[in-house]
Amino acid sequence: MAEKTNSNMLFANFNQDFSCISMGTRKGYSVTNCDPFGRVYTMNDGARGIVEMLFCTSLIVLVGAADQPQSSPRKLQIVNTKPHSQVNSTPDSSHLKRQSMICELLFPSSILAVKLNRKSLVIVLEMEIYIYDISNMRLLHVIETTPNPEAICALSPSADSSYLAYPSPVPSPTSPLATASTGSSTSPSSASPTAAASASSSSPLQNQSGDVLLFSTRSLTVANVIQAHKAPLSFLSINNTGTLLATSSEKGTVIRVWSVPGAEKLYQFRRGTRETRIYSMNFNLVGSLLAVSSAHDTVHIFKLGSGGGGGGGGGRTPSISSVDGVGAGPSSPPESVDGTTQGLEGGYEAFVEKKKVNSVSSSLRRKSMQLSKSLTHSMGGYLPNTLTEMWEPSRDFAFLRLPSSGARSIVALSGSMPQVMVLSSEGYFYLYSIDLERGGECSLMKQYNLLDSGDESGGLTD
Repeated sequence: MAEKTNSNMLFANFNQDFSCISMGTRKGYSVTNCDPFGRVYTMNDGARGIVEMLFCTSLIVLVGAADQPQSSPRKLQIVNTKPHSQVNSTPDSSHLKRQSMICELLFPSSILAVKLNRKSLVIVLEMEIYIYDISNMRLLHVIETTPNPEAICALSPSADSSYLAYPSPVPSPTSPLATASTGSSTSPSSASPTAAASASSSSPLQNQSGDVLLFSTRSLTVANVIQAHKAPLSFLSINNTGTLLATSSEKGTVIRVWSVPGAEKLYQFRRGTRETRIYSMNFNLVGSLLAVSSAHDTVHIFKLGSGGGGGGGGGRTPSISSVDGVGAGPSSPPESVDGTTQGLEGGYEAFVEKKKVNSVSSSLRRKSMQLSKSLTHSMGGYLPNTLTEMWEPSRDFAFLRLPSSGARSIVALSGSMPQVMVLSSEGYFYLYSIDLERGGECSLMKQYNLLDSGDESGGLTD
């Protein structure tokens, strides 16, 4: 079934603390406040395919739309929508019509996703990931990846525990699919066309890996590789404090939560028995709930337990002038960036070497896991319920049904109210109430039209 979309809306997403919505249209872009709901900024300066905010600051990253004239998906712009101040917390769009350009960058291919926190800006292309220092827009690192057309990637909102998660270019050293190590991380200063070619020409095994590579954007080294799923990955999400990672595969039936950077499996949730595509996953700010939306038109909310991810925190929001004052000036990446791990301390090869030491114990651990799995299968009918439940994935704590089927949706949990927020590709914002004590089915409270945020729609549109 074809995905339902609004032809005028090209992009929509929440900011890092789920307090605002940034939206790209064929005319321009806008920022909408979630609570109270209302438009706070609009700029009609050409089609925007990606619009990402830095929390509630006036810093916005813009990317052009692919199929629109005078708009390039290779060009990234960083603008200050309201110089020397932050976006208002109350809807008032009468005077918010100014913006100042901070910098422009041109990339060798289309930009598929943009991630940012208070220290790092991450640009995701199909075959490369660029990491910039957001304070001066200096290019810090380039990572070669296997083809990633869906831009599967997550950056922790926390600048103090800043980890980047993306599909591992090769199976992890302890994975049954593991092959000889291939260079995956590259420094802009060390270039090798041969290594780049070998990294790009991936073997079929590499594309089958469901492993996740954790990369520290502070030390610029590989922190860990997680054997998350057997099937290829479909979505990744990191919580507010950078301590939890949620993963899903292309099957979309099981959601797993891991510790960061330790890679310990903490939770396993059952989304459903039928395979489906996962559209979004987001933790609440305190890391106690995880909301998941998929192509099956039902949003599931899973409970992680008390103290699942630490407090809300995050550091002080920097003034926009610290980003505006670019010292040496930003630099667009070269026409081609070659990849190698030579001279890169802590690259993927270094990580593999370190893992070889524990290869025997990890092999025993795998066999033990397989034995446990077979025991669970054969003895499940004879064991008490409490024991079988320990081995089975947990079901959802709460859920909601979307009023319209066939639309892509992005779900988030409000940081101030017991509410679930949903963005729809049809151009709607849904607000549901959730019972944080009992869970169960969430109730639809309000529905707004994102393209005309001043009007609340009482009826549901086909």
